[in-house]
Amino acid sequence: MRSLTRALLVVVIPALLAAGCSAGGGGTPSAQPASSTRAVAPKATPPATPPAATVATPAPTLASGQYVALGDSYTAAPKISGQVGTPAGCGRSSDSYPMLVARQLGLSASRVDDVSCDSATIADLTGSQVTSAGTNPAQLGALSPGTTLVTLGVGGNDVHWTAILGECVKLDARTVLLGSSTAQSSAQCQKHYTAGRQDQVQQYIRAAAGPLAAALAQVKQRAPNARVYVIGYPDLMPSSGNSACEHTFFITPPDMAFLNTEEQRLNAMLRQQATAAGATYVDTYTPSQGHSACAAPKERWVEPWLPASPADPLHPDATGERGMATALLRAIAASQRG
Repeated sequence: MRSLTRALLVVVIPALLAAGCSAGGGGTPSAQPASSTRAVAPKATPPATPPAATVATPAPTLASGQYVALGDSYTAAPKISGQVGTPAGCGRSSDSYPMLVARQLGLSASRVDDVSCDSATIADLTGSQVTSAGTNPAQLGALSPGTTLVTLGVGGNDVHWTAILGECVKLDARTVLLGSSTAQSSAQCQKHYTAGRQDQVQQYIRAAAGPLAAALAQVKQRAPNARVYVIGYPDLMPSSGNSACEHTFFITPPDMAFLNTEEQRLNAMLRQQATAAGATYVDTYTPSQGHSACAAPKERWVEPWLPASPADPLHPDATGERGMATALLRAIAASQRG
């Protein structure tokens, strides 16, 4: 999804100040402009020696061919250790889930093309993406008949997830931070996005389905010999929207429950399109439940607005990338058995 560092500075912090309170806790992320495009990504070289306990799953093997990783910031893993490749604005990490999987599969650097990029949308799969530091070529350009493994993690930016979260904070922060007794029943964000009985977020999700289907058709055309895996998004906030998380997101419990439902609808669309295209959907939501941004620092897969571990706000940290890698490896192993 789109980098949230700018959103934190431009939307969240002013909302908190307007409430007459401060966020407290954690370190303030560095002010780095959110990228809005893509760039040519040279192959990110997996380290010769994989880090200890990278993924606790038996490593399936691929006989030959290239692995191409496509996607947005949840794939690229900005700010996580070992930033590699060009353009630098894509924020690719050598410890992202594609690179962890590549190491587990025993793939040499020459067989791995990670062309994912921070802020990428579905349109950036077929068109060049300008980032804060360079331009990423169309991601599908990395595909060829010699590609035998493709992973794709995209869609969050197409449904304007960053703007939605920021709007919810603007609507809810004062209620949460002033300790209003109405916080447990207030759903201003849900009311905002469902005004007129039409769920605007669902409209965004439906609108993204067609472009994703077209992109998956192009993947099949460009890489006819590849197994294709569409990666879902991990759990961001508890489905119950419990009050213990209010000061993590600065969003009321009812609105957290609303947003959790919308994320699951996004994942459902990704699953549906993957199945229709003959690809495999990889569920990262289920294994990440209990590991949302509200979990203890050592347990969570996704960092809160003020990260305690290297990662963009509301993005997977190193633990989350390992968890996503495990889910993908299991899906690859299951496909090979089938």
